[in-house]
Amino acid sequence: FNARLAACQATFDARADNLKQYIDRISSDIGSTSAILKERAENHNNGWFDTRADDRFWFAYGQLYAYYGLMKGAQADFDDVIKEKHLQNLWDTMDAQFVSALRIQPFIIANGREDGWLLPTHLTTMGFYILRVRSNMVEISNVLTQ
Repeated sequence: FNARLAACQATFDARADNLKQYIDRISSDIGSTSAILKERAENHNNGWFDTRADDRFWFAYGQLYAYYGLMKGAQADFDDVIKEKHLQNLWDTMDAQFVSALRIQPFIIANGREDGWLLPTHLTTMGFYILRVRSNMVEISNVLTQ
């Protein structure tokens, strides 16, 4: 496909099955990121002294930022499919979940305990928002299957 694309011989086909495959890949990828955040939050919750927490947090943030932009592009590319399958409300919800996740920008990333009252756990918070985005993607994928 990439060779045909480079030679301007590839055809973009905005079909429901292509959108489903695209969303499934992104959903799987952010699901893996959620698992990485979960592992770090559960096994290394040293508050502000977890020197890797910020790496994991900002990786997840950057990934969501990139996928947010890609999904905005996909929305334009697959506009007819979204209308045909009546996905606009689900798509808008997913979009709002992306925006909510991207609003989390703490000055210092803490990896405290989930039940801690002094130190927050930004990794768990980001993981929660990632799973909300992923949940919306799974719903969209399920509708596209029908």
